[in-house]
Amino acid sequence: MDIKELNGLAANYQCPPDAFKDRIILVTGAGAGIGRAVALALAAHGATVILLGRTQSKLEAVYDKIKAAGGPEPALAPVNMEVARPEDYQELATLFGREFGRLDGVLHNASVLGDITPLERYGADTWDSVMRVNVNSAFYLTQALLPLLRNSDDGRILFTSSSVGRKGRAFWGAYAASKAATENLSQTLAEELENTSKIRVNTINPGATRTDMRALAYPGEDAEKLKSPEQIVASYLYLLGPEGAAINGQSLDAQPR
Repeated sequence: MDIKELNGLAANYQCPPDAFKDRIILVTGAGAGIGRAVALALAAHGATVILLGRTQSKLEAVYDKIKAAGGPEPALAPVNMEVARPEDYQELATLFGREFGRLDGVLHNASVLGDITPLERYGADTWDSVMRVNVNSAFYLTQALLPLLRNSDDGRILFTSSSVGRKGRAFWGAYAASKAATENLSQTLAEELENTSKIRVNTINPGATRTDMRALAYPGEDAEKLKSPEQIVASYLYLLGPEGAAINGQSLDAQPR
């Protein structure tokens, strides 16, 4: 199957009602936007979701929505990825190990935009902040959680990427560089794990989606013309669920042309 066919298959995936029953999935950036939409969809299909994000009130709102809909009780993990250290992620992994014993999937979705400005004027503090949140935290968290993912019979690691991670674009600075690093991190990890585990690793480009980050990047855009996060979750469910067992080291588009 070529990438065009795979994109179409994933984007049009009709997830069975209990596809994620008994699965434990961690979602970063779960308090808003795409992370929130995917977390709600996972719970609606039976997953126990660990909601990781910076703002506890937003995580609690997602928790309440899952519970009100009758989903499995989620877990909350408030973490500020801009300041978290490798040992903080190891502590999280220890807590998850005691509580759950394994993880069946991780969606790395938390990101910050940084500045849209020429590289020659890009601030060092902003650059460092973007890299800490978008790249370093994903690496440290993945490294800490790999033993729990290896305990799964069908583990998944999924990174949210961007078109500017595949080809750099003027003025996108640290965000573009961070997403290029995300693509490469995913590819490297996919090759390392392919023959040593049942974990499958992929990335997904959500495309133009109605999120707060998109509004910051394109303030003059008519957001009503964009798809909502809820309209693009099919590809995420495809790659995180049973159907994604044979897919590894791929970079998909949630809104294929």
